[in-house]
Amino acid sequence: MALPPVLRDRLRLPVIASPLFIISGPELVIAQCKAGVVGSFPSLNARPISQLDEWLAQITEELAAWDRAHPDTPAAPYAVNQIVHKTNNRLYEDVALCEKYKVPVMITSLGAREDVYQAATNWGGITLHDVITNAFAHKAIEKGADGLIPVAAGAGGHAGTLSPFAMIQELREWFDGPIALSGSIANGAAILAAQAMGADLAYIGSAFIATQEARAVQGYKDMIVERTGEDITYTNLFTGVHGNYLRPSIEQAGLDPDNLPQSDPSKMNFGSGGNQEAKAWKDIWGCGQGIGAIKSIPTAGDYVARLSAEYEAAKAALAVKTAFTAGAPLALAAE
Repeated sequence: MALPPVLRDRLRLPVIASPLFIISGPELVIAQCKAGVVGSFPSLNARPISQLDEWLAQITEELAAWDRAHPDTPAAPYAVNQIVHKTNNRLYEDVALCEKYKVPVMITSLGAREDVYQAATNWGGITLHDVITNAFAHKAIEKGADGLIPVAAGAGGHAGTLSPFAMIQELREWFDGPIALSGSIANGAAILAAQAMGADLAYIGSAFIATQEARAVQGYKDMIVERTGEDITYTNLFTGVHGNYLRPSIEQAGLDPDNLPQSDPSKMNFGSGGNQEAKAWKDIWGCGQGIGAIKSIPTAGDYVARLSAEYEAAKAALAVKTAFTAGAPLALAAE
C-alpha cells in the first residue's frame, strides 16, 4: 500500500523524528519540519494544558509562514504523541486541542484506543501506534490505527527486545500499511537499511537529543556525543516499562546499573501530574544504542542535511554493489 500523501508528498527524507519526553518543544519540532522530516512532541511536554494550545498555535503559524515563503520546499507535517494509558487524565483534553488545530499525524503509545483513532480520522489526521510485539500491532490495527511504529531492540526510551529484522518480517506478513521503524537509527545508511527491510520510514530519536534546539541539558547532549551503544542499560525500574537509558546517568544518580531491582509495572503512572516519570527522565537519561554515530551537537537542520547526504551516498553505493554483483563492469556501474 502506498504511503498516505501526508507522509509522502512533503518529506525530503523518509524520517519521523520521534517525540522526546521533556526534550521536544516547538523550537525543535519547527526546525525538524522545516528541514523536511516529520517533527513531533509528546502532548504531556506542554504543562499546564494551556501551553499545549500555545504550542500548537505556534507550530501551525510558523510552518504556514514558512510554506508561504518557501513554496518550492514546504515544511514537512508535524505529529503529536498521546500517551494512551489509563493514568493519563489529560488525554481527552489533549485530543480535543489536536482536533482544534487539525494535527496531521498523531502517535499513540502505551495502549490502543478506538475512540482516539476515530477522532483523528474525523478531522483528517492519520494515526501511528508504537508497538513492541506483533500481538500489540494486531490490536492497534484492529482498533483503527493507520500505521505502526515497531520499537525494536536498541531504541531509546521505552523499547522492546525483538530485532528489527524479526519485527518487520512478521509485520509485513499481514500488514501493508505505513511502518516507521525505530531502533538504533542515527545515520543515512541506517535509514536506507530500514527501507530495505520493509519499513517505509525511519523513526529517529536519540540523535535529535544532541541538537541545539533540543531542550536537554548540556550534560545529556555531551554524554550522547561521548558514549556508544555499550553505555546503554535496559531496565523497567524508572517507569515500570522497560526502556534503554544512558548507563553513566544511572551511576550519577547513585545507582549500580548492574544491580537494578525490577519495578512493579502495575504502579506505572503517566498522568498529567508527571512528577515521578518527569523526575525519571530528567535525572535518568533515555537513549538508544545508535549513539556511536553521533559526534557533535549540530542544529536539527544541519543534522537532517547530513542524514540526507549519507542516505544518497548509501543509495549510490548500493547501486554500484548491485550492478557489480550482477556482472556489470565496475566502471559502468559507477556511472
